[in-house]
Amino acid sequence: MEHLVRSCYKEGGYIFAKKAEDIAREFGIKRIARLASNENPEVPSPVAVAAAEAAVRHANRYPDEQAYVLIKALKARYGDYPFAVGVGMDGVIETLIRTLVEPGETVAVSTPTFSFYSLAAAAQGARVITVPRREDFSVEPGALIRAGKYAKITVLCTPNNPTGNATPPNAVSEILDRIGGMLFLDNAYIEFSEIDYLPLLKKHDNLVIGRTFSKVYSLAGLRVGYAFLPAWLLPYYQRAGTPFTVNSVSAAAAAAALPDSAHAVRYIGQVKRWRKRYMDEIRYPVLPSDANFVMVDVSPRTGDAVVDLLARRGVIVRSCRSFTGLPDHYIRASIGEDWENELFIREINTL
Repeated sequence: MEHLVRSCYKEGGYIFAKKAEDIAREFGIKRIARLASNENPEVPSPVAVAAAEAAVRHANRYPDEQAYVLIKALKARYGDYPFAVGVGMDGVIETLIRTLVEPGETVAVSTPTFSFYSLAAAAQGARVITVPRREDFSVEPGALIRAGKYAKITVLCTPNNPTGNATPPNAVSEILDRIGGMLFLDNAYIEFSEIDYLPLLKKHDNLVIGRTFSKVYSLAGLRVGYAFLPAWLLPYYQRAGTPFTVNSVSAAAAAAALPDSAHAVRYIGQVKRWRKRYMDEIRYPVLPSDANFVMVDVSPRTGDAVVDLLARRGVIVRSCRSFTGLPDHYIRASIGEDWENELFIREINTL
């Protein structure tokens, strides 16, 4: 019966980083530095944990389909924008594509970048156009505009995963002015930069900005994403969304985490300190980053080879080989706890 499977799923799919538990078993290492998945190493805010514990006591009931508590917290934090929520940023991306894209229509994606955009578009039957960045991984607005002229959705991640660099707001505004459809701006790592794209929402009604609680708020395991939408789009997005998208425990934890600025500020400071140390102390070229990770050029070795060598020494980083358009001599390393970062610097400098 395998002939029933759609062609887009016959091969490929999202490529995950190696699991710490697998590395520990394979090489007999008791303490693993987990620097492959851009996670926040700090446990969630105590107020978020308390809210989750309270919510789980009522998990016998379906969650609020509008995630009212979470939307209220988002409005209190950012202002009276139209918000939508999803199961992680992935859920927001899937719902937006489902809302707008008919089979055979075009989605343009700035690459190299997070692979799920193309996977989600292909799942909807879209035609995906990849738009390579410049040699320094900056975006060439004209190329993205040309690809996005007839695209239903153009996708731009900034700060970008895995390169770490951000696209200036004026370039984003130029793209918004000249593409034919919507721009999905993935801001998963925006808290680690000094850039604010929210003013663009007042000038452009073809902009959706996606964000997540997975990074700065330490809630990766609860899978909570959200988006700033133009008002005209919100009712259609809600109509296309999966019922009861965000569970009640995740929504309660996220709503409680949002006002705890001290928790976020602490990790943002950690990221900024260690990004500089990575650039100053690693003997390989480290690309400037506005995110909670850096990309390192490990040539003449391959990314896969370096990932394997570091894993044997108790450090898990991500090979960038699976990112469309990237040569196979890059790795991506997150900012973790102090001991993890120290171990990474020490071990990579011995290679």
